[in-house]
Amino acid sequence: QLQLVESGGGLVQAGGSLRLSCVASGSTFSNYYVAWIRQAPGKEREFVAAISGSGTGTYSVSSFNGRFSISRDNTKNTAYLQMSSLKPEDTAVYYCAATAAPRSSVKRVNAYDVWGRGTQVTVSS
Repeated sequence: QLQLVESGGGLVQAGGSLRLSCVASGSTFSNYYVAWIRQAPGKEREFVAAISGSGTGTYSVSSFNGRFSISRDNTKNTAYLQMSSLKPEDTAVYYCAATAAPRSSVKRVNAYDVWGRGTQVTVSS
C-alpha cells in the first residue's frame, strides 16, 4: 500500500515562493498518478495540479496562471509542487494524493484514493 508524506509548508509573505515535497513509500511510485490538492478553511478540497506516473504528462488549472508547477523524481520516490508569487488566498492545507487507476478525470479530487496528511501553507499579506 502506497503511503505519502508531505513536507515543505510554512509561513511565507505574499509574493514569496515555497516548494512542497511528497515522499512515497510502500509501493512502486512510478505506477501512480500524483496530485496536489488543497483545502482552505471552510472550503472544499480544490485540485491544484497532477502528474502522470512517468512524469511526461502534467495537468494544471488555468486559474493559477502558471504560478504552480508540479514535478516528480521517481528515483527519489518524490513529487514536488513549486509555488511562486504566492497570495494570501493560497493559504490552505496542501495534500499530496495518488492513484494507480484514476476513477475519473485526474483533475477531479475524487480520482485519488491514497492521501497524505497534508502540510500547512500560510501566506501573509
